[in-house]
Amino acid sequence: MKSLSLQHGVYNAMFWRMSFGIIIIGALYLIGRPSKPSRQTLRLHVKRGALTLVMASLFFWGLTQIPLAQAVGLSFIAPIIALFLAAWLINEPIVPNDYIASVIALLGVGVLLLEELLKFEMQSLLGSGAVLLSAVMYAYNLILQRQQALIAQPLEISFYQTLVTFVGLALLAPWWAEPLPNFGAGVLAATAASLALGALICFSYAYRHAVTASLVTLEYTAFIWAAALGWIVFDESISLNTLSGTALIVAACVFQIRGASKRIVPNEQITARINNKAE
Repeated sequence: MKSLSLQHGVYNAMFWRMSFGIIIIGALYLIGRPSKPSRQTLRLHVKRGALTLVMASLFFWGLTQIPLAQAVGLSFIAPIIALFLAAWLINEPIVPNDYIASVIALLGVGVLLLEELLKFEMQSLLGSGAVLLSAVMYAYNLILQRQQALIAQPLEISFYQTLVTFVGLALLAPWWAEPLPNFGAGVLAATAASLALGALICFSYAYRHAVTASLVTLEYTAFIWAAALGWIVFDESISLNTLSGTALIVAACVFQIRGASKRIVPNEQITARINNKAE
């Protein structure tokens, strides 16, 4: 997606990816002749799909402005925010570790941004700001993902999220969309769509069978891949600030997870709270 966004712009990269995505997931989902989801479930699908459209646009634009590893490192603040959102939206308890972890995570973000703040490079600052705003949205996305996973199957979740995002992008197609320029761009878009759908299906399954607190630490392995691919594909070096800031954020989240057993809420209670809010 970074390659496509740099070469053809964020909108076209997302539109091409979602075009391939809706074909792939549409075939997989509709072949099973699924039943129509309830109004409550459909509302949740639309909400998350709309959020994904804005969240992904900000993140991929940020990727064109700053190194891949730095962007992924900044996004790791999302799990911290997610637990406070969970307390507000589905009444999950807050434990003392959460407050300490939040301070450590904010220090990590400060370290990650220190170099840009000292240089005062507007392009990098705007890119970092876009990624941070995307991370806040991703935190809310984690809550919606957990809620969805408890009332819908992975293929249904993936289909409706892709459909809503595609429709949102398609509304702007008459003015912004461009045809695929070559076969290589099509391969990149189709590959990005396949990888995104695979991840979405796996996440939906995982969040159906485990609590958020026990899963978020696994996302930190993304930094290893982001750093390696950023270096191999885009010749991006990894600064000491990036390593130090990411280490602080990861340490904060791991520290926060230590209190997970005190905040676990049974699936039945979460589902009941979702239903109560819907009513």
